[in-house]
Amino acid sequence: MNRLIPVTQVTPSSPPSRASSKIYPRSFSGIYRKIRMGGGAILFALYFGTVWLNWGERQAVLWDIADKKFHIFSATYWPEDLVLLSAILIICAFGLFFITAVAGRIWCGYACPQSVWMWIFLWAEKLAEGDRRHRMKLDDARLSQAKILRRLLKHCLWLLISVATALTFVGYFTPIRALVPDLLSFNLSGSALFWVFFFTAATYVNAGWFREKVCLHMCPYGRFQSSIVDNESLVVAYDAGRGDPRGSRSRGADHTAQGLGDCIDCEMCVQVCPTGIDIRDGLQMECIGCAACIDACDSIMDKMGYEKGLIRYASHNELNTGVRNILRPRLVAYFLILVTMIGLFSWALATRPLLTLEVERDRGLFRYSGSGLIENSYLLNLTNKSNETRHTFIAVYGAEGFNMRGPDGVTLNAGEQREIPVVLEKDPSSILSAVTEVSFEISSFEGPDGRVVARTTFLAPTPIER
Repeated sequence: MNRLIPVTQVTPSSPPSRASSKIYPRSFSGIYRKIRMGGGAILFALYFGTVWLNWGERQAVLWDIADKKFHIFSATYWPEDLVLLSAILIICAFGLFFITAVAGRIWCGYACPQSVWMWIFLWAEKLAEGDRRHRMKLDDARLSQAKILRRLLKHCLWLLISVATALTFVGYFTPIRALVPDLLSFNLSGSALFWVFFFTAATYVNAGWFREKVCLHMCPYGRFQSSIVDNESLVVAYDAGRGDPRGSRSRGADHTAQGLGDCIDCEMCVQVCPTGIDIRDGLQMECIGCAACIDACDSIMDKMGYEKGLIRYASHNELNTGVRNILRPRLVAYFLILVTMIGLFSWALATRPLLTLEVERDRGLFRYSGSGLIENSYLLNLTNKSNETRHTFIAVYGAEGFNMRGPDGVTLNAGEQREIPVVLEKDPSSILSAVTEVSFEISSFEGPDGRVVARTTFLAPTPIER
């Protein structure tokens, strides 16, 4: 039995309106709009505010590409820690699948950057050109001074938001306290200027011009949601059993006597939809789950004196049987897997070594010293990933009789990398094999990982060659 809800392209039963080529979302109010605005305000505060925070003498969150370091408050990550970034992306992807199984495309409607910035640009457009009816009238009007000024104001607001977005994004890779003055004084480097221009253009085009087309044609999420959403997932749904047959009526009229459902066919749900769909046609790929149609419909139900919830978050089975079943084996399994992944990632993050050692042996096989000893050269790459100074000691372990020429200790400052050349030498008469395994050890009294070992080999001529 197929428990998945098919998500298909719906052909509207009514003739296409002029809004089919350009969508003019109508302003509305409601509980879900307030939730979205509150969540968007938090996301905006995090995005635009975090970049200005300092941690000690450096920016709190900074991907320092030049020095190949990624700073997140007190922690510093290095290129070899990028596997942790991969783990974060995998956890986020699986978390998105889990959220989709619970409540459909709720991520798209409330937290997706494309959606959040699209709502901001729509607000700027309303501020400059007015609400839906005024924008449609302005588009149809002849070119005039008033029209030019309104359009100019709109695009200036769009560009202002785009520049702020781009500067903030680049500021996570280049210290923003130097980036902004350099831009204002025209001293910005060529690469930084390119990326500011690129992300300004990308934000302006995606949120201002493409808008819902990004969700409909560029984002793959809507196309594979049908493989994740099942009959128990909460999605924005129209209760056809209650709303049909649709029809207009006067307020206070006995619509049941007229053989009508609760839907008055006002199309407010269509007018407020940012993707221009009619949710009454069923779940569609274009629906981003923003609940704008729920707020609009509830306001109409209030005016008509009907019960709210004609359009609401509901599952397919709930609409048919009236029973909501959120806890189900599939969802519990998703949750347990997600918790396990987060637990393993937290353990890996907490136990990652902050003092690392890599050994590179000289490309040459071996050589004889002036005193007749066999020598191998090595380069020890030491990294102190912590934010504290480490006093380290260097030792070598393996077969007996090795002598190490080089420093027996080194002090590493916070976040410092250093290459230490050392030479191992041994009397040929005490060498029994052409290859001997040896280990370099770095020890430190500071930090939990006070001892780090790296294995390598010592090469020598065979007894026959000697």
